[in-house]
Amino acid sequence: MGLDRVKRGRGPIMVWTVAGTVLVVLISSVYSMIKIQKRGIDDGVVNPTDPVLMAKHLLEASLMGFILFLALMIDRLHHYIRELRLRRKGMEAIKKQNRGFEDGKTSSSAEIKSMEEEMAVLGAKLKQPESEIETKTKEAKAVETNAEALRKQSVGFLLEYDRLLEENQNLRNQLQ
Repeated sequence: MGLDRVKRGRGPIMVWTVAGTVLVVLISSVYSMIKIQKRGIDDGVVNPTDPVLMAKHLLEASLMGFILFLALMIDRLHHYIRELRLRRKGMEAIKKQNRGFEDGKTSSSAEIKSMEEEMAVLGAKLKQPESEIETKTKEAKAVETNAEALRKQSVGFLLEYDRLLEENQNLRNQLQ
C-alpha cells in the first residue's frame, strides 16, 4: 500500500533521479577501475595502492549494481502483487455472479439449460484466473526469495567493503 502511494505524484520522478544518480556513480566507478587497470598495463609498474583502490571500486560497483537490481525486482514484485489483487477481485465477482445464478434457479427447463450453459462458461472463466493466480503467486514467491538472497549478498559485500576500507587505512598509516 505504501509503495502504491510512492508511485503516485512526484514519487516516480524522485525514484528515477536517485536511480540515475546511482547509475552515474556506478559508471564512474567502472571507469576508475578501467583507468587503474590501464595505468598498470601501460606503465608496467604497479602502485601498492592500486589493488586496494581496484577492490574498493569493484565493491562499490557491485553494491550499486545490486541495489539497482533489487530496486527493479521490488518494482516488478509490486506490479505482480497489484495485478494479483485485481485478479482476485475479478474472481470474487465471478464467484458471486455464479452463486446468484445457482440460487435463482427456476423451474423452467429452457431457463435452466441456458443458465447451465452460462455456469459452464463462467466456470471456465473462473478456472483461468485461478490458474493465473497460482502462477503469479509462485512467480512472486520466487522473486521475493531471490530479492532476499540478493539483499543478504549485498550485506556481505558491504561488510567486505568496510573491512577493505579499514585495511586500506591501516596500510596508509603504515606507509606514513
